Amino acid sequence: MTLQTLPFSTLIAVDRRSTTPIFRQVANSLIELIKSGKIKPGYQLPASRDMASMLKLNRTTVVAAYEELQAQGWFEVIERRGNFVARQLPVMNPKSFGVSSSDKFLSQQQEIFYRQVAARQPVTRQLKPYQLMINDGYPDARIAPLDLIIDRYKFLSKRTNIHSKLLADGSHGSNSLRTELALFLSKTRALNITPEQVLVTHGAQLAISVAASMILRPGSTVIVGDVNYVLADRLFEQLGAQLIKVKVDQDGIDVDAIARICKQSKPSLLYIIPHHHHPTTVTLSAERRVKLLDIIRRYRLPVIEDDYDYDFHYENAPILPLASAEHDGYVLYVGSISKTLAPTIRLGYLIGGENFIWQAAKLKQVLDIRGDVLFEESVAHLFDMGEMQRHLRRSVKLYKKRRDDFCEILRASIGTVANFNHPNGGMAVWTLFDPEYSISHLSERLAHRGIYMNDGSLHKYRIDVNGIRFGFASLNSNEMETFGQALKESI
Repeated sequence: MTLQTLPFSTLIAVDRRSTTPIFRQVANSLIELIKSGKIKPGYQLPASRDMASMLKLNRTTVVAAYEELQAQGWFEVIERRGNFVARQLPVMNPKSFGVSSSDKFLSQQQEIFYRQVAARQPVTRQLKPYQLMINDGYPDARIAPLDLIIDRYKFLSKRTNIHSKLLADGSHGSNSLRTELALFLSKTRALNITPEQVLVTHGAQLAISVAASMILRPGSTVIVGDVNYVLADRLFEQLGAQLIKVKVDQDGIDVDAIARICKQSKPSLLYIIPHHHHPTTVTLSAERRVKLLDIIRRYRLPVIEDDYDYDFHYENAPILPLASAEHDGYVLYVGSISKTLAPTIRLGYLIGGENFIWQAAKLKQVLDIRGDVLFEESVAHLFDMGEMQRHLRRSVKLYKKRRDDFCEILRASIGTVANFNHPNGGMAVWTLFDPEYSISHLSERLAHRGIYMNDGSLHKYRIDVNGIRFGFASLNSNEMETFGQALKESI
């Protein structure tokens, strides 16, 4: 008696041009027929010879497909009877990671097993693609020599003998990049360092995290600016530290206040951005710098110096970092390559004493075994060729003009409701709006025009400030004019 069966020749399509093997195409098609319910559990499939005849395939191909189905649990062979779809299918219904909303008790209990990092904000509107984004102060990736990095990456990736050598660099980062950074920082920042004193990280934020984790314990105290880089503040608090806020004015952080704090009870750490302070863009005055170095040495005060955009100074020579002076090894220096090239390129570095960096590399290894050493080698090649230095010179010239143009546009569009200073460097303009003016409402109005601008809440972390950073470096002249016109009409 001939077994009545489905028209598999029309249900199973085989594409001989596909890179997927034919036996797997057949198996996948049968799985889809089972999932869709066209073939029920317990259904007897044609013998491999008959199925091969229907599909016009070699029998060994169908046998291989059946064996694949059996291996995955979709198929079972009953001796002397034939091939059947398994009665217990290997299909698992997806389960939610959350607790059923109907069980309020379990829902409340679940929240206590993990740390609440931040309060979740309700989404008030659907996110959509923006025609223009006003960022916090990022470089223009369109002018970065990314093609040279990609070409070098491709070249290195084909040299199979280099891979094992690069892995030996370990968690410190690429030896070539650490060597180039040591030379570059010596020439531009007067840092007397060796490659052994350089730790390469996935961005400056990770460098800050590693350095802080080496120093802070629950109950530690950290001096920070009253308005400060918010992600650093949050990081210190996540590590269990308490923040001691110190006033930042037009000359930078109040060093006399730091001296008074140290005299009363030495804190565990000082976090400072002396050059283009974030978010205010002010620079620590030379007089305060001298006083602060004396405090560091006298009280043996550990310092994380965040110098994320040192190279972008427009009016005169930038002030050398604290780390370039005598500090008895208490200043840890953090910098960013992301700010030089593009925000999506996550590269930063931490500079410290050789033993500190060795220990920091061991800690970093727990979080991030190693970076993309091929990519790090490719960036090192830019330094070695002098292309990174040329890119910096071109960028500084371009960003200075963009700063001037952008400040003129800001004065014309928001001068009646906000104040800002012409920054000496950096990639953003710190703007303070009148206390009664709503930055969040302005952000909403711009969003309706297809322009993203943050709502000002970013800088209100534990302080009441009605300000925002307008990034200008990544905007060309047409984009600035579009934003200026939208600002003027939205204001």
